[in-house]
Amino acid sequence: MKKLLAGLLLSVLVLALAACGAGNKDEAGSGDKTEGSADTAENVTLKIGASNTPHAVILEKAKPILAKEGIDLEIEPYQDYILPNQNLDSGDIDANYFQHIPYFNQQIKDNGYDFAIAGEIHIEPIGIYSKKYKSLEELPKGATILLSNSVTDHGRMLSLLEAKGLIKLKEGIDKTAAEIKDIVENPKDFKFDANTAPELLVQMYENEEGDAVLINSNYAIDNGINPIEDSIALEDSQESPYVNIIAVRAGDENKPEIKKLVEVLKSKEIQDFIMDEWKGSVLPAK
Repeated sequence: MKKLLAGLLLSVLVLALAACGAGNKDEAGSGDKTEGSADTAENVTLKIGASNTPHAVILEKAKPILAKEGIDLEIEPYQDYILPNQNLDSGDIDANYFQHIPYFNQQIKDNGYDFAIAGEIHIEPIGIYSKKYKSLEELPKGATILLSNSVTDHGRMLSLLEAKGLIKLKEGIDKTAAEIKDIVENPKDFKFDANTAPELLVQMYENEEGDAVLINSNYAIDNGINPIEDSIALEDSQESPYVNIIAVRAGDENKPEIKKLVEVLKSKEIQDFIMDEWKGSVLPAK
């Protein structure tokens, strides 16, 4: 009888241990599956500041592509040129996409930012617009030309006027940093008014202020103006140094999510989208 009871107890104990082992195995297996599952892996969130057009539009197109790579793109829209760099410096955003290289360099010089360029994405040719005249040749002697009050825009705008034969700048200067005082030849005695904020130049154009207005393409496009069709002259972007960039804090350009962002933005899919969407008013960087 004692042997029978002992045998029964031993059988029960073996079964209990076997059940426990099976349970632990299932739990361990389940844990391994959860940990290694692509469906449950946590995505990286990348917060990027951008101008509405074309920057945010391009990023929206890239967003689902990046999501497949495990990157959740959070786009923070900006209407000005000051806050995106201030917020990048403070760490409120991970990157920004709104500025060209000369402006970026000037901001670093003026504010001591420790930034880096992660990638060059596109170019927005600047245009000359007029409600009064249909060509540069029609601009009369003494015409008033409106420029941005941002000094960092002046070199670009004056270089465009020189390229179109309207003025001549001083020899030997860095033309990306040219100022109105660097004009040495002005055959038609144009008057230059540089008192308008960049974002208000479209309004000045619509109100027929001045005889001609130089407008950055992002502001033109954002207000339904087609640089190709509506300008009386457009910047030749083939050799332009005014490439719009992804800017980050120094060192972050090596982060995998930043590298993937740039890779996607420079992909054929996004480059084709830029060309199809803006028909040459915005061009992919080489």
